[in-house]
Amino acid sequence: MKYSIEKVATLIGARRYGQSEGQISWLLTDSRSLCFPEETLFFALRTQRNDGHRYIDDLYRRGVRQYVVEKVPEHHESLYPDANFLRVPNTLAALQRLAERHRDEFLSGVNGGAERKVPIVGITGSNGKTMVKEWLYQLLLPSQKIVRSPRSYNSQIGVPLSVWLLNEQTEVGIFEAGISQPGEMSALRDIIQPTIGVLTSLGTAHQENFRSMEEKCMEKLELMHDTEAIVYCSDNDIVSRCIRRMQYKGEKIAWSRYDEKVAFFIKEIATKESDTRITYVYQEEENTYTIPFIDEASIENAITCAAVALRLGLTPGQLADRMPLLEPVAMRLEVKEGQRGCVLINDSYNSDVNSLDIALDFMQRRCQQPMADGRHPKCKTLILSDIYQSGTSAEALYTQVSELAVKRGVERFIGIGPELTAQADRIQVAEKAFFTDVRHFLSSDIFAGLHDEIILLKGARSFGFDQITEQLEQKVHETILEVNLNAMVENLNHFRSFLKPETKMVCMIKADGYGAGAVEIAKTLQEHRVDYLAVAVADEGVTLRKAGITANIMIMNPEMTAFKTMFDYDLEPEVYSFRLMDALIKAARKEGITGWPVHVKFDTGMHRLGFDPVNDIDELIERLKHQNAIIPRSVFSHFVGSDSDGFDDFSAKQFALFDEGSKKLQAAFGHKILRHMDNSAGIEHFPERQMDMCRLGIGLYGVDPRDNHILHTVSTLKTTILQLRHVPAGETVGYSRKGKIERDSVIAAIPIGYADGLNRHLGNRHCYCLVNGQKAEYVGNICMDVAMIDVTDIPCAEGDQVEIFGEHLPVTVLSDTLDTIPYEVLTGVSNRVKRIYFQD
Repeated sequence: MKYSIEKVATLIGARRYGQSEGQISWLLTDSRSLCFPEETLFFALRTQRNDGHRYIDDLYRRGVRQYVVEKVPEHHESLYPDANFLRVPNTLAALQRLAERHRDEFLSGVNGGAERKVPIVGITGSNGKTMVKEWLYQLLLPSQKIVRSPRSYNSQIGVPLSVWLLNEQTEVGIFEAGISQPGEMSALRDIIQPTIGVLTSLGTAHQENFRSMEEKCMEKLELMHDTEAIVYCSDNDIVSRCIRRMQYKGEKIAWSRYDEKVAFFIKEIATKESDTRITYVYQEEENTYTIPFIDEASIENAITCAAVALRLGLTPGQLADRMPLLEPVAMRLEVKEGQRGCVLINDSYNSDVNSLDIALDFMQRRCQQPMADGRHPKCKTLILSDIYQSGTSAEALYTQVSELAVKRGVERFIGIGPELTAQADRIQVAEKAFFTDVRHFLSSDIFAGLHDEIILLKGARSFGFDQITEQLEQKVHETILEVNLNAMVENLNHFRSFLKPETKMVCMIKADGYGAGAVEIAKTLQEHRVDYLAVAVADEGVTLRKAGITANIMIMNPEMTAFKTMFDYDLEPEVYSFRLMDALIKAARKEGITGWPVHVKFDTGMHRLGFDPVNDIDELIERLKHQNAIIPRSVFSHFVGSDSDGFDDFSAKQFALFDEGSKKLQAAFGHKILRHMDNSAGIEHFPERQMDMCRLGIGLYGVDPRDNHILHTVSTLKTTILQLRHVPAGETVGYSRKGKIERDSVIAAIPIGYADGLNRHLGNRHCYCLVNGQKAEYVGNICMDVAMIDVTDIPCAEGDQVEIFGEHLPVTVLSDTLDTIPYEVLTGVSNRVKRIYFQD
C-alpha cells in the first residue's frame, strides 16, 4: 500500500518543508538498509549513540527524497531542492504514530466498500515469542493470508516497521512485542492493537530493570488490555495472579496440565523418541495432535499455538493435520566458510518475501567488505526455492522477488522449484539459472562452477536445501565454535546503558576477538558504530584492515619492528615509554609523517607498562611539544582491581594520580585529548569515572567481571559423539591408565582435545560437558585430539551433540575448575576449530 507524502504529513501531524510529489511504500530507519530510494520515507531517529540527521546528505545522493526530521537542515532549499522534510518533535514517536494510523485506517472500518476487522495476534513474554509467531504462521498459512513480524522485530522501532507490512490481502496479523524496562509496552499496544493477546513463558530476561517478576508480568500484560481474548498458561502462579489483578474483561483462554476447569486442558502428554502426542480438551471436546519435537519448550509453545489457532477458527481436524508438519524455526542467520573460496549465508527454512529482503540486506552489507583473507568476493549469488505464500499471484510475487534481488545487487540468481522455473522470465538478474529440484542443481555445471562468491541460501524445508549446504560447506573438524553476534550486541548495549551519550567506547578484540574471531566481531561492531577497536599487535590490525574494517584501531602492544606497518594501515599505537616514543618519532620522520595519533599510557599502580604520571609528566610534555611527528589522541591507565570492592581505596588513589597527570597533559595542548580508565568492570562499578571514553573487554563477550555471571552468551563450543563403547568395571580409559572405571559404564569418545583448547586439567572427572542437557564427566587424560566422557546414565547415540561450554554450560564453570579466569578459556580455543557466526 502506498501513501502520498501529504497524507503522511497529516497522519503524523508534521509541518512540511518542500513541495515535491512523493509516494511512500517503504519506511527506513537505518541508512545502511536502503533499497528503494524513490519510495522510501527516512526517519532520522536520535539515539544515545547516534543521530539519523547526519545521514541525510548521503541518502539524498542515493536518491531518497522524503524525510521525517526533528530539525530541518539549513539551506535545505538549495542543498536538497527536490526533498520533502516533515518536521516533528520526536521522530521515533512519529514512526510509531504512522504505524498506529496505518493500523487504524486500513484495518478498522471500511476498506474497499466492505466492513473488515482483521484479527491481530499480539505476542509477548520472556521466551518463545518468535517460535509461537512462526508456528502460528505455519499452522494458519494454508487457509489464510498472514502478515507477521520479520524475525525478531519486536522493539520500539521493530514493531512499527512490522505493522507497516499489513496490506489489502491480510486476513490475520501476528506481531511480537518485546520490552526491557517499565513503561515501554503501552506504545507497542497502541501500534499493534491486538484482538488476541498471547503471553508465552515468563523468565528472567531483562529482570535487572524490574523490581520483581510481578512488575515485569504486569508490564507485559499491558499489551492485552483491550483484547477480545488472552491466551496464557495458568500453571504459572505469578501470571494467574497478575491477570486477576488487572481485572481482565475479555475471554480468558488459559491452558493447564493440572486444572481441568480451564478453557484449554492438557489431559495427556506422551513423548516418544522423536515426537510428542498431546491430548487436550477444548470447548468440552477431547482431541489430539502430534508434534515432531520432544523438548519441553517446543511442547509448551505448541500448546499455546494450538489454543490460538483454534480461537482463530482452525478446526481440531485441521490442527491435527498441520501440527505434525511444523518445521524447526530458523531464528538465526548463519555465516559459514564454504568450499572453493565461497562464503555461505544460510537462511534456509525461513522463506518469504519479508525475510528475503532482510537476508539480502545482510548479504549486501557483508559484500561491501572483503572476506577474511582480504580477497573480494567475485559476485553475490542468491539460491532461492519456490516461496509458498497464499494470497499473491505467482507473477506478482516473483516480480517483487526480482525487484528486491536487483536492488540489493544480486549478480547471480539460482531458482529451484517448478514455480520459479515457470516464472523465469520475471527474474531480471542478468546471470540466472533454474532447476526443478535440488538434485538437478547439485548435478549441474552451474553448481560445480560456484567459486569465490557470497552465496545466500533461502529455501523452504521441503526442498532439502540442507543438501546444498552439506555440499558447499567446507569439510572441517566436527568441533565448532558458534558465535552469536546478536548476543555480543546485547552485551555492548548493556554496558553502553551505563554511559553518558557523549562517552565514547573502545572495544577490545585482541587475541582474535577473545577467541571468537576478530574479523566478524569487528564487522559487527563497526556496523554498530563503536568509536575504537583495540588489538594487541599490528598484524592483528592489518588483518582487520584487509577485511574492510575502516574504524579507528588502537595497537595496545606496538612492536618497534612494526612502525612502518602501522603507518601503512592507519593503526594508532599505544606509547608507554620514552624509548618507544623516541623510536616512533624517528620512524615517522623517516616516512615524512606528521601528527600521527598515539595513545599515551600512564602507570598508576598496575606496574606493568606506562609513564609515571607524577615523575615523567613534565619531560613527557616537553618531548611531545618539541616535535610534530606524533600527537596524543588519548591518555589512559588501567585499574588494578575494579572488579572487587576490596580494592576501592586503591582504585581511588589510582584515579587521583591519573586525573592529575592527564589534566596536566591536556592543559599543555590545545586539541582535545580523550581520557579513559574504566574497563568492563569499571564501567559498572565506577560510572562517575567514565570521563571521555571507556574500554570494553570481557564484558563484550558475555562475562560480567564484577561477579563472573553470564550476561548474554556469545561463544558456544560444541562437538559430537564419535563412538560409544561399553567398558566393564575394573578397566581403564586413556593414556597412563588414569581413568579407572568403578562400574560397568558407557564411554563416549568426542573429537576435541588439548590441541583444540580443551585443557588437560579438566580430565579425570575434574569437570564435565553436557550431552543432551545432562552432565557427562571427562574420563581419563584428555588427549591431543580426543577426549572421553562418561555417558552411562545418559540416553544418547553416536552423532549426538556435546556442549563443552556455552548457553547451557557457562564458560565460568571451566575457568573456576581450572582456578583461572574466563579469558584464558575463551582465548584458548584453537584456530583449527571452525567458527560459525549467526544472528537473529
